[in-house]
Amino acid sequence: MNVAHPFREGNGRSMRIWLDLMLKKESGKVVDWSRVDKEDYLMAMERGPAKDLEIKHVLQNALTDETDSREINMKGIDHSYYYEGYTTYKTKEL
Repeated sequence: MNVAHPFREGNGRSMRIWLDLMLKKESGKVVDWSRVDKEDYLMAMERGPAKDLEIKHVLQNALTDETDSREINMKGIDHSYYYEGYTTYKTKEL
């Protein structure tokens, strides 16, 4: 999904939401994005198309079964913006 870049803006954010929805449906888990280090994530995504073991490892260590937690979902949105360099707003401040 991330390689296809179907959107002009928001590719990474869309991909992370899509991934969480697939994980929730198939495994009953989602990624707690606050437990994913930005640099580890970005480096793993760069190398992902050639070898996906690294991104699997990074994300597997951050899985949680708190699929209905508003806090986990909101932290996911905040971290999506953080990974892409946006830090002006936090969802808890909105």
